[in-house]
Amino acid sequence: MLAVIGGSGFYAMDGVRALGEENVRTPFGEPSAPVAVLEVGGGGKALFLPRHGAGHRYLPSEINYRANIWALKSLGARQVVAVSAAGSLRAEIAPGEFVLPSQYFDNTKGIRARTFFGGGLIAHVSTAESSCAVLRGALADAAKDAGAKIHCEKTYACVEGPRLGTRAESFFLRDAAGADVVGMTNIPEAFLAREAQLCYATLAVVTDYDCWLDDPSQHVTTQKVIERFGTSIAKAKEIVGRVLASPPPPDENHRRALAEAVLTPPEMQSGEHRELLAVLQS
Repeated sequence: MLAVIGGSGFYAMDGVRALGEENVRTPFGEPSAPVAVLEVGGGGKALFLPRHGAGHRYLPSEINYRANIWALKSLGARQVVAVSAAGSLRAEIAPGEFVLPSQYFDNTKGIRARTFFGGGLIAHVSTAESSCAVLRGALADAAKDAGAKIHCEKTYACVEGPRLGTRAESFFLRDAAGADVVGMTNIPEAFLAREAQLCYATLAVVTDYDCWLDDPSQHVTTQKVIERFGTSIAKAKEIVGRVLASPPPPDENHRRALAEAVLTPPEMQSGEHRELLAVLQS
């Protein structure tokens, strides 16, 4: 099953009907909101979770990413499309266009809970390919069919927020880190999805040029982000709707991310550890 993480109400798409909501209890607390169960044209099912909660109540650092990913996985998700606003760090990536990152650069500050492991259960999951190429390909095809300009094989830098960045930070992310877009929400979400053996891909909606341009009128503001995201959301819904209607098969490489990652031998695992692994490895 495919799940979508995005803004409140994003699932109001043509050919999609809300069947109800699931309140999921997780070992990591409550997710951002109840998970909406959707019926997609042809009788298929999908899931939707508003990342910031109903009414946009959580700062990026306040989001319970572990609970969100756990809730989706426990309800049967095997693929996740994450719709996110992002600022462009490149002149050729313009506001109103879309980006499919293949790589992530973590520039958060270590205050977000970022792994399902610890407490006696040790695993080291590879994130060299943290974004699913199969799912990205489906999104790229859907974007082209929808007439949207989309940039592929790019790098998404995640910053802590909630403040907007300085020009020095913008230049660092672009020139030193080699990032193409910057946002506040996809880390640790992408890496937790990897730990949960979920195929994950970001559909980044470019809302601004961050603040690296010389013209101050081009620098990012909250109002610009809201306005641009609002004008682009219809096209984003069309792209995601096309993938929901005909999702690709899950990539088995992502579905086996834990195969050689868990170091704690079975005889050293507690009942709680085995319960956790049963969900992550399902």
